[in-house]
Amino acid sequence: MIEFRNIEGIYFVGIGGIGMSALALYFAKGGYSVAGYDRSESKITLSLIESGCTIAYEDDITVLPELFGNILNKNKVLIVYTPAIPIENRILTYFRENKYNLYKRSEVLGEISAHTDTLAVAGTHGKTTVSTMIAHLLKQSHVDCSAFLGGISKNYGSNLLSGESRYTVMEADEFDRSFHRLKPLMAVVTSLDADHLDIYGDQVTMVKAYNEFCGKIRQGGALVVNSKIRKEIIVPEGVICYTYGQGSDADYRASDIEHVKDYYRFNIKTPTTIIKDLHFAFPGIINIENFTAAIAIALMCGVTETEIRKAVLLFQGVSRRFDIRINRPGLTYVDDYAHHPEEIRACITSVKEYFKGRKITGIFQPHLFSRTRDHAEGFAAILDELDDAILLPIYPAREKPIKGVTSEMILNKMKSANKRLLKKEDIPGKLDVSKLDVLLTIGAGDIDTLVKPIEEKLNKERAR
Repeated sequence: MIEFRNIEGIYFVGIGGIGMSALALYFAKGGYSVAGYDRSESKITLSLIESGCTIAYEDDITVLPELFGNILNKNKVLIVYTPAIPIENRILTYFRENKYNLYKRSEVLGEISAHTDTLAVAGTHGKTTVSTMIAHLLKQSHVDCSAFLGGISKNYGSNLLSGESRYTVMEADEFDRSFHRLKPLMAVVTSLDADHLDIYGDQVTMVKAYNEFCGKIRQGGALVVNSKIRKEIIVPEGVICYTYGQGSDADYRASDIEHVKDYYRFNIKTPTTIIKDLHFAFPGIINIENFTAAIAIALMCGVTETEIRKAVLLFQGVSRRFDIRINRPGLTYVDDYAHHPEEIRACITSVKEYFKGRKITGIFQPHLFSRTRDHAEGFAAILDELDDAILLPIYPAREKPIKGVTSEMILNKMKSANKRLLKKEDIPGKLDVSKLDVLLTIGAGDIDTLVKPIEEKLNKERAR
């Protein structure tokens, strides 16, 4: 149990991360003095500063505010960090060596989870979209919720939603086994594709970790599982399990899907009824499947059919999740966070379905050396589906280089004749805008810093 009594301030090492920033904002709104370190300025850190947080970009203890830097105050503060922070980080080392109260981000989320009715979304992909959809359905209804999201909701302009309800939506992150800290009332498992094998070693061990997470669901709670992975999930005693998907055997199932101009029309079959003629103005068949899971949870929380119908229509998506930046005749630009082969497959498949018959150019930045090593063939296979593919060097994130592991591993396995490797700084300069139809940027690293320059170039050289 984390003791918050007599605590005046909370310091976040890695405050600019999407999960850390939501926690920082939560405690800032709670009246705590909040400060933190991150290695570079971003929209997120600037937003936190506007909310009253103090942020430094130098890994140097001399930049610590007095409340946190003075060892005499160490019992007045808590230090929160993410496992992605390198062990040699000076600020974290200072706190550790001087025996401050240190907690992982997952431990703090676990503490919050224990005191609320948590709706947790797990899965190797789809977590952010499904959790944001659940939060949106509840916020647009009489039920309400709070939410810690892994992306910026475009409906609410934030990754933290505050509410008066007993429900709190959280992503259940499998990295570093973080989701084992949560104690959810209800949970969703979207997928079990092999990922984070640097943590688990193999997929079998990873699936065991997911089943351990499912075992954390409270007695009397509910588990909603993608029907494609139901056989791999062990349902705990005292927990009811439902499946979702497009298969005929799913308990919650989307059917009669029609793509009508710039929206989808479909029905949702539930165990007790059919919600007919839902309108969804957001691209990608995969997102109808994601909404099916979200609707299952929302119905169990008491959201009405009428409220669901309105909320589905109004959903605007998540920044960097099939994020359409430009869409006009002859020129479309989509940005997406996908970084696992199956996520990229879902993204490219959705683009090809939604923008049928058009030429698709993709720019992909691999994320992590270990993921590139483990999935090079999978990345190559799906990138071959593009009409024109551009690879960037690997974004290392928390990892040190692995000998022989580079973006060339993927490039050399690709069969496409239209492939090339460019440096990030060469883009957008080397983009031939006159030859673009649909442009897609993909990746979880710092490829997001290219979005604005690319937009500006496209709008300048291909004016309406």
